[in-house]
Amino acid sequence: QVQLVESGGGLVQAGGSLRLSCAASGSLFSIGVMKWYRQNPGKERELVARINISGSTTYADSVKGRFTISRDNAKNTVYLQMNSLKLEDTAVYFCNGRVNGERTGWSDYWGQGTQVTVSS
Repeated sequence: QVQLVESGGGLVQAGGSLRLSCAASGSLFSIGVMKWYRQNPGKERELVARINISGSTTYADSVKGRFTISRDNAKNTVYLQMNSLKLEDTAVYFCNGRVNGERTGWSDYWGQGTQVTVSS
């Protein structure tokens, strides 16, 4: 019933910007701590950014100053604003976090991912 769906990925030029969205849908009350991960083939999954329910944020060193994670609790949605994109940012980006489902209570969910490709 409850699921996370990412959107906003695509092909962009280096130096450009992109905004990813992750919307929780289904029968739910609210979302809790939310995170963005990314992964390339042959590479370890990396935690890109984290935001708790009060809005406190944490970023990987590789994206500090360029990426901004935010949330809209009324919409049960988390965003990742990506600026000054680099080739190294190319990856599948996954949304992950806690959702308070009406029937399941607080549970952990993963989105299916959205591809971000940065070209030169």
